[in-house]
Amino acid sequence: MAERLKALVIDFGGQYAHLIARRCRELGVYSEIVDPEETFKKLDEGGIGAVILSGGPRSVLDPDSPKIDLMKLISYNIPILGICYGHQLIAKTLGGEIKTGRIREYGRTLVKILEKDVLFDGLPDQLMVWMSHGDTVVKPPRGFKATSISEDGAITSMTDGAKIYSTQFHPEVTHTQYGEKILENFLRIICGIEAWWNPGDRIKELIDEIRSKVGVDEKVICAVSGGVDSVTTATIVSKAVGDRLYCIFVDHGLMRKDEVEQVENSLRRIGIRNLKIVDAHERFLSKLKGVKDPEEKRRIIGEEFIKIFEEEARKISGIRWLAQGTIYPDRVESGRTGRKVALIKSHHNVGALPKRMNLKLIEPLRDFYKDEVREIARKLGIPDEIVSRHPFPGPGLAVRIIGEVTEEKLKICREANAIVEEEFKKAGLYDKVWQAFAVVCDDRWVGVMGDERVLGYIVIIRVVESVDGMTADWHKIDHNLLERISNRITRRIPKVTMVAYAATSKPPSTIEPC
Repeated sequence: MAERLKALVIDFGGQYAHLIARRCRELGVYSEIVDPEETFKKLDEGGIGAVILSGGPRSVLDPDSPKIDLMKLISYNIPILGICYGHQLIAKTLGGEIKTGRIREYGRTLVKILEKDVLFDGLPDQLMVWMSHGDTVVKPPRGFKATSISEDGAITSMTDGAKIYSTQFHPEVTHTQYGEKILENFLRIICGIEAWWNPGDRIKELIDEIRSKVGVDEKVICAVSGGVDSVTTATIVSKAVGDRLYCIFVDHGLMRKDEVEQVENSLRRIGIRNLKIVDAHERFLSKLKGVKDPEEKRRIIGEEFIKIFEEEARKISGIRWLAQGTIYPDRVESGRTGRKVALIKSHHNVGALPKRMNLKLIEPLRDFYKDEVREIARKLGIPDEIVSRHPFPGPGLAVRIIGEVTEEKLKICREANAIVEEEFKKAGLYDKVWQAFAVVCDDRWVGVMGDERVLGYIVIIRVVESVDGMTADWHKIDHNLLERISNRITRRIPKVTMVAYAATSKPPSTIEPC
């Protein structure tokens, strides 16, 4: 059997670093992400067949921007692909010319291929790509040639014709035409790595890893929500430790309509044992009273979650571990995957963990994206009603309520979310979109109901299409479907006078509002 070579993604702080790794895995090549400082240690361990330099938020012209010893990296004789910041870093380090502010390109941009090198094998002469840059390579290093150019004149790709390739655009995002093909050309043709990796094949490894960590007399407490992440986590941990797993479902009063009952029935039906439902409705709402800042809401909810887990753990002798369904996007957006990653928003099970925690952590899904988790779940035999369920934030409806969380706004948000999901299921579209939900705004809109002037709430409908949640397109909803949703919300939910539709992709927006 041929050696199973891996791809190494060097993370310079870009939000897409993990998406690059995800695309490599999608092509059957296992990928790992490292900070620049950890690169050579990982290379010396062997088994690396490709190196990819990620994008990043800094300017390569900034003296304090992240760097790497590129000449040492080249000496390993492993093919290198630079993307965005990585493209500019290669150019600057090897003697090319970079300009700041001369050309700024964001979003979809048309690129013309000047020369069909191996990276662009099988592609048309022009393609629409995804850009996000203020610095621009205007002259490639000696020995390099520009292979594509944008409409505005930016050098959008270059190569030394041997081992080093780079693109200003992001082939890893779905917005870039033939992006997957470009990465495939790099991994297959340039690096010579064959497809070999499948996330479903890692189940035994994940189980064995937990068994090696958890002592034979130690017990595990697992946070479950009924979503695919937490249920898959519980199932894996259960296979590792059996009856020593204790699952805790916290009803924080921020769940969707009828969700508590549905979750309990689903978990018991798939054989999750030692399940306890904790009613903490009043506890969470009292903590959230008067709080408007979204990060503060997330912090409060996260801390309260951990406190409850610790309280419940003290009631069970031998509890030493807390299992959580943390996945890659949680870690990316919480800025916890690398020292140079910018914080987008905290997640209740990642960013809000207190500094002092009495339980050790198990996160078997921390390196997987949502679609990979679903693949693992299906292989574990978890019912499709859980596998296909739309992602739901850990802090619940609190992040779908702009401003303070009140009983009134919670009721509106809960009913509106139910209507959106119901209508999408009736239309046969629920399983064809990533998420469909409603948001309640803090601002008001004047309406006329029963010949009276009414000041009511604004509800925003948000529906997106995505593969892994790292990027997303807004769903071009059928107008008749939108009309049905709008009519049901305004007629059945008191104090709602306006329904709007969100028509913004990620980026620049996030999927959830806060």
